[in-house]
Amino acid sequence: MHKRPTSPADLPRSVPIFPLSGALLLPFAHRPLNIFEPRYVRMVDDALAGDRLVGLIQPVDTSEESPRGRAQLQNIGCLGRLTHWEENGEGRYFIILEGVTRFELVSELTVMTPYRQAQISATGFASDFDRKFGEDEVDRPRFLKMMRDYAEFGDFDLNWDEIEKTGTADLVNFCCMVSPYGAREKQVLLEAKSLSDRAETLIALAEIEMAKGDGDAPLLQ
Repeated sequence: MHKRPTSPADLPRSVPIFPLSGALLLPFAHRPLNIFEPRYVRMVDDALAGDRLVGLIQPVDTSEESPRGRAQLQNIGCLGRLTHWEENGEGRYFIILEGVTRFELVSELTVMTPYRQAQISATGFASDFDRKFGEDEVDRPRFLKMMRDYAEFGDFDLNWDEIEKTGTADLVNFCCMVSPYGAREKQVLLEAKSLSDRAETLIALAEIEMAKGDGDAPLLQ
């Protein structure tokens, strides 16, 4: 069984690339995905036979969920490791990707596979391999207040016992991933320079939404 990479040096030079609009993956967080397009079923098959790594990245033009061809991609994505998979009928998978590290897209490869592949570099994101990196810089009480205010605004309940047990980095990243914001906002959260910046960005987005009282309004112009 392939082990989870623990540093940029553990990563392969090239990985399968999965362009997906509005899909955010962050280190140590988990993203479930339903895979049904033949090109991505093949990608999962090949990943399971190899190192189980897939690069999740957004296309620049997010008008299509997963564009065909060589549509331009964002420069930064997140590498995920397949930690769970189920076959759901003929030619379908349910998978869970665990975030490993953000990466920079170095160059796309010319390949014969139906899915895209690219050379990547994670040297600028070495801190992503440390699960708790940057936690001390986050204003946790302020972040929790935002969660309480947002839960009241959205009229939903939160499991505060579980939240209190959750580490700050995991909490921030999980909230970012399940936040209702669009592709542009998700990319900003992905590219945040630090965990504290990511937390403050999410707080700002939530405060803008609550001030407007309209969750459907675009938040980044």
